[in-house]
Amino acid sequence: MCGIAGMCNSQAERVDSELLARMIAMVHHRGPDARGVHADCGIGLANARLSIIDLNGGAQPMHNEDKSLWITFNGEIFNYVELRQELLARGHRFATESDTEVILHLYEEEGEQCVRHLNGQWGFAIWDVKARRLFLSRDRLGVRPLFYTVVGNNLIFGSEIKSIFAHPDVPRGLDLIALDQIFTFWVTLAPRTIFKGVCELPPGHSLVFESGRVRTYPYWQLDFDMAPDQPRTEEDYAEELGALLSDATRIRLRADVPVGVLLSGGLDSTIITALTRKFAQDRLRTFSVRFAARELDESAFQREAVEFFDTSHDHIRCDGADIARVFASVIWHTEKPVIRAAPAPLYLLSQLIRDDGYKVVLTGEGADEVFGGYDIYKEAKIRRFCAAQPSSRHRLRLLRRLYPYQENLQRQPDLYLQNFFRAGQAETSHPFFSHLPRWELTSRLKLFFSDEARAQLREYDAFADLRDRLPAGYLDWHPFGQSQYLETMFLLPGYILSSQGDRMAMAHSVEARHPFLDYRVVEFAAKLPPQLKMKVLNEKYILKRAFGSMVPPAIVARPKQPYRAPDGRSFFAAPRQDYVEALLAPDEVKSSALFDASSVGKLVSKFTSGRALGVKDDMALVGILSTQLLIHQFIVRGASSCGEMKASCAVS
Repeated sequence: MCGIAGMCNSQAERVDSELLARMIAMVHHRGPDARGVHADCGIGLANARLSIIDLNGGAQPMHNEDKSLWITFNGEIFNYVELRQELLARGHRFATESDTEVILHLYEEEGEQCVRHLNGQWGFAIWDVKARRLFLSRDRLGVRPLFYTVVGNNLIFGSEIKSIFAHPDVPRGLDLIALDQIFTFWVTLAPRTIFKGVCELPPGHSLVFESGRVRTYPYWQLDFDMAPDQPRTEEDYAEELGALLSDATRIRLRADVPVGVLLSGGLDSTIITALTRKFAQDRLRTFSVRFAARELDESAFQREAVEFFDTSHDHIRCDGADIARVFASVIWHTEKPVIRAAPAPLYLLSQLIRDDGYKVVLTGEGADEVFGGYDIYKEAKIRRFCAAQPSSRHRLRLLRRLYPYQENLQRQPDLYLQNFFRAGQAETSHPFFSHLPRWELTSRLKLFFSDEARAQLREYDAFADLRDRLPAGYLDWHPFGQSQYLETMFLLPGYILSSQGDRMAMAHSVEARHPFLDYRVVEFAAKLPPQLKMKVLNEKYILKRAFGSMVPPAIVARPKQPYRAPDGRSFFAAPRQDYVEALLAPDEVKSSALFDASSVGKLVSKFTSGRALGVKDDMALVGILSTQLLIHQFIVRGASSCGEMKASCAVS
């Protein structure tokens, strides 16, 4: 795992190696073990290396035998062993034992199509000297980030935007449409990012820069079209899933350093722990987050799993004050506003993992998207059930049972539930039916926008923008598949794997690997009959069928508890952080011109007086504060001058 950066000049001007060094220094956290640059006429590649495979021989940027190809690579190719054997059989000769070199030789054979053979998580750049062509690619599900911009004759790229901003010719400004998207969907819609002119290469896409022109295209697409299949039993499906996920876990344990597991106490991470333990030769090391707030804490189930598998376990314990203390550093790493404080505990967890001497951990991330585990899938099913009998109060009250942990929701009358969840309304054919309540709630945060911002966004329709991005055939898919597509292709790469994933782990040089996001598992799950993912309201049914005997019964039987962390109130807990008051002060809010200072002041007053209620207030406070931090760090002060605030958390 590494950080990459570079630039390509269409006029073949020589690239400044000192500039490359400054660009890659911005992501030293992604690769503290080694740095390298390659500068030539028209091309500059840089790499900050986190050494995991072939510790002594995998230095980058790397070239092939005749130096006609150069690569800088961030990620892991988990099937590199098998690919290497195939390439050796074809006559290729290798100078290293690294997966990086496998990509180079595969490119020699397949060109741009080489990515179709890769099973892994990546963002890389290959410079083809003879063709004078730059090729960029990002993995199918967007586990690893990759950004770019074009300024004059230069295409400038990097794992993180801060590397791109180290180039003196790249302007800095906030994109209001991107902010509107985050305050609707929680994410920006790639290729748009929160910064004007800076693009994100979408998941499953490649880019070619040649003769001054940029061409991007998808090499992989997720498809939920349920083509007719031979009748199969549940046992057949469960057996195939067991083999696929077992192999996905096995190849993700390939490393020349120790590998641990993130163990939340939920079904998904516990299954990965069980599979990892099956392959591990030594006692397994596991890590988790625990919360001071009882309603958020899962420590009882974590202890159950630790005792069951006899792992060597460590954890952090977080409260609101811990979150507030590190939040500025969190936003420096997310490089985008967030509307939940949930990334902060994971930032602290990655610090613990690294301090314990681990660079690699496996996680259960992706199972909820791939196998239908989120409450939003149940919610959509209940809402459709209510729509069949709009006058039924008994059906409506199923929604109350779905969210026992939301106390404010439990106090609301039935009419509120009906309106909030759009229950019983005749709109089940809407392409975003499953997500409308969530997105409409988030959209209320835009009431805090300033008059100037609203005026500039008057013609923009976020829902229409997203609708235009839906794949052909989407409207013909089963509604369950539609819901999964929205989660998997937008929220997963844009928030779960980014702000809560790669950015928090790599902030402390930790690589996270996700067996559930092996593309073979994802493609298999996309073709499963929906009733095998959710039988009545029993989520991830086939997953429990396949692996239930391998994990503690209490964890199989426990109700789904989504990962949540303390939110808005965290920033007003003692000891109060100076940056919170400074960035939410009326003059500072006015200077950004994004939010209405009076409305923000009233929101702050609600928190300081203890009157803040519900999810909306929490999301508004976190969203506004994180946006103000982003402006201060990347635009007002500038990325190169922004010092990170060091954070600590009680570790036991």
